[in-house]
Amino acid sequence: MPKRLALLLAFLPAIPLYASTALGSIFPAANAILIESAEQAESSRQSPSEVEEEKRRFLKAVAAYRDKRFAEALGELRWLLSTSPESFDVNELAGLVHVALGEDDKANPYLARAVRLNPRSAPARTTLATNLMRLHRSSEAEAQFRKAVELDPSGYDANHNLGEYYIQSAKLTDGVPYLRRAQQIDPKAYNNGYDLAVALLRTDKIDEARRQIQDLLKLQNTAELHSLLGEVEEKAKNYVVSAQQYELAAHMDPSESNIFNWGAELLLHQTMDPAIEVFKTGVQRYPHSARLYIGLGIAYYGRGHFDEGAEAFCQAADLLPTDPLPYTFLGKASQDVSPAMADQVRAKLRHYMELAPRDAAAHYYYALSLWHRDRNQQGAAQLTQVESLLKSALRLNPKYVDAYLQLGLLYAGQRNYAAAIDQYTRALKIDPNIADAHYRLGQALARTGETARAQQEFAAFERLHKQQVAETDKQRDEIQLFVYTLRSAEGTGRP
Repeated sequence: MPKRLALLLAFLPAIPLYASTALGSIFPAANAILIESAEQAESSRQSPSEVEEEKRRFLKAVAAYRDKRFAEALGELRWLLSTSPESFDVNELAGLVHVALGEDDKANPYLARAVRLNPRSAPARTTLATNLMRLHRSSEAEAQFRKAVELDPSGYDANHNLGEYYIQSAKLTDGVPYLRRAQQIDPKAYNNGYDLAVALLRTDKIDEARRQIQDLLKLQNTAELHSLLGEVEEKAKNYVVSAQQYELAAHMDPSESNIFNWGAELLLHQTMDPAIEVFKTGVQRYPHSARLYIGLGIAYYGRGHFDEGAEAFCQAADLLPTDPLPYTFLGKASQDVSPAMADQVRAKLRHYMELAPRDAAAHYYYALSLWHRDRNQQGAAQLTQVESLLKSALRLNPKYVDAYLQLGLLYAGQRNYAAAIDQYTRALKIDPNIADAHYRLGQALARTGETARAQQEFAAFERLHKQQVAETDKQRDEIQLFVYTLRSAEGTGRP
């Protein structure tokens, strides 16, 4: 999922008030310093040689700053600050040098003084605002960004910077108008346009986001734009177009993220064979990406290749040994694999339970992996272990509905129907809309001769079953949940 919103903080050392490489256009300085120095000379009766010395030292400080010789620049600035403490340019440069040295707290007084000396400078306010953000003084930063827009309402930089401030502060709705205005001022501004499209998508302005991306594609045909357009079309439920855009992005730039997005879209379509091929290519290129292995496992599992799916989940677990996500998929797959693969799956689940003893799901899935092994030949000791693990899961999470259901099934299998009824009833108190729980409860009640209650539970089962979506749709919903979870996980781009 694209997450390339520009971060102002990353650009702070590059926000100086000069942009040209020619010394004659620095700040307004190389030329304006002559005027400023002349005015100071007249008021303080400086000699021409003193004025010339200030100019020489200032230009030397600027050159040192631009060459990243910050200590040298600071040495010149100390002298300049002693002779011209009220110079806007000297204070601004001193602030920038301290920023470059990572000394944001030392930079702020100089940047604030520069704004006081030249309050109508929108760039100076932007520089101060960005430093205030670094110091986590957000409300003060916002005030400076807003003042910059007031001073330069038709300026691209002022509008773009305020918009980016709001984006970075997770105030997308507030940021959109300023990014939109900046784009109107400079329609060829790619970074602003991209961030605007992302903000529009996140605020559900789907049609405008699509138009913005299409306008940018006319300027630059990039993989990230096609990937973002894929996300837009997916949100608009244009799944075929979405898959095409993700595929195009992956061909243009076969990054881990682009390959995953393409494969994930195929999973959502339940086109498992193409998804298998995409994810196989992905794990060959990025063998350290756990989510690509999980995607491959889901595709194999959806195709009915349970052992291959479990093997992929095991690979993901090896890459993320303390992350619950791979083990969740392994646990779900444990009941369908062959006996040989079941041993490997069981070992992984036991290892995770030992690593995460407070995770209820770890106990639950390890219990299932033990129980699904040769159920007809299990002895009392093993069933006791399964019972103990399920109870541990419930102690850790008293609202774990699935654990109540499995414990009920365990007791029913032992013909302990009273205990089974208790577990099913507990599950239904937490979630009364579980059709299977009503059915199992009805069976247990019938076994104990409570025919009337059993019929009520069977009726509830029929009613809920009819309300539920078809099994294929339920499977799609599960895959969709998996995909969205995986998209939110950080991929590993290391080959």
